[in-house]
Amino acid sequence: MPERLSAREILALVADEATFGELPGLIREPQADGPLGWEGYDASRARAAERTGEEESVVCGTASVGGTRAVLIAFEFGFLGGSLSERTGDRLEAAYHHARAHRLPVVPLVATGGSRMQEGMLALTQLQRVARESALTREAGLPQVAVLRDPTTGGGWATLGAGADVILALPGAQVGFAGSRVRPPDADPAAYTAEAQVAVGSADAVVRPEELRETLGRWLRLLTNPAAEAPAPRALGTPDLPATGWEAVRRARSPERPRAQAYLDAYFTHRVSLSGDRCGGTDPDGMLCGFGERDGRTVAYAAQTGAATRPAGYRTAARLIRLADRLDIPVLTLVDTPGAANDAEAERQGAGAAIADVFGAVAAARVPITTLVIGEGGSGGALALAAPGNTWATPDSYFSVIAPELAAAILKRPPEEVEATAGQLRIRPQDLVELGVVRGIVSVTAAADRPRP
Repeated sequence: MPERLSAREILALVADEATFGELPGLIREPQADGPLGWEGYDASRARAAERTGEEESVVCGTASVGGTRAVLIAFEFGFLGGSLSERTGDRLEAAYHHARAHRLPVVPLVATGGSRMQEGMLALTQLQRVARESALTREAGLPQVAVLRDPTTGGGWATLGAGADVILALPGAQVGFAGSRVRPPDADPAAYTAEAQVAVGSADAVVRPEELRETLGRWLRLLTNPAAEAPAPRALGTPDLPATGWEAVRRARSPERPRAQAYLDAYFTHRVSLSGDRCGGTDPDGMLCGFGERDGRTVAYAAQTGAATRPAGYRTAARLIRLADRLDIPVLTLVDTPGAANDAEAERQGAGAAIADVFGAVAAARVPITTLVIGEGGSGGALALAAPGNTWATPDSYFSVIAPELAAAILKRPPEEVEATAGQLRIRPQDLVELGVVRGIVSVTAAADRPRP
């Protein structure tokens, strides 16, 4: 079991020195033995207060984290298991009100077993109260970054934890909707861990305690410091344009051609990664998503890696684009895929709906989106990430309604006509400029060149 830090200890771990100031909140006077008259409840609260030095299960305040001011909500697990009560709800509501009034991000440092049984349904309904405060904060365009401590279970996980924009977790933390005493007896305990939640796309990263302040501070800086736009990257590959359609295909498929990682490394000073679609899936081999710093400001990115993109990859990209749009952060997308994954498992995972989700996110975005085709642009699986009217291409890329081999097969042409079919499809970068599909071709020395013949 990982070390369980108290509320004050976790606050000291993440807050810059001497910057934390506690928020008093508006807290109702406690009723004798609580709203249900639960015998012995007063005595339990008194023992919890004496043991922890706290009046309730959360401590709320403001602090700088890596230089960025934020509202911090720290759960005290030693106070009746960090459970949510009416008075907990009072404190949480006051903290969110303060965040919106002062335009501050919110950082829940969660360690809770769920709702307080001694207050029955009145405790459970605090989840609705918290969910509304979180939703209002989301609508206000303020980020929420949760840190999952041990344990994070029940309603605390299903609201403050899983409802955050970005979810970090401490190693080995117990995380799951079901607490250890209410799970099926044969349940695999490994499924209820921070590491398991990251693996299935329900959390973004596991962070060691000694790295938490720096990591959290980086996230907060990036999510609160948007750039005005995302300029197209310069090309990293060959400067020469392909002579034929088939040459464009061969060059885009070359293993020597620069991939997304190289473009992101060249574009950003540093970056952090979003992981997972929040629906049980990840696609680390097909889609890279996150936020990065460029010229001191933040740009979001969703980048295909050259592999066939899985449904979880599309859903993660849609999540990224919607979050960036809400936080007024411009988006860079890199297109590079032979197409969407089309195996039976991809269909069972909802490939069509996932691609539609990205099309919808791009179409609805109010922030600037810039797209660079850096390799293969394979059909709708590539087009979903492309910004209408602001898509550029590198000299070693192509964009096609379908792969030339498949086009020839559909047209019932023999294999020896694949190369000629590639030419007929007009898929070279210069063809795409002439057709008006892309704005221009970027060079190896500058970004966003004017259209070239």
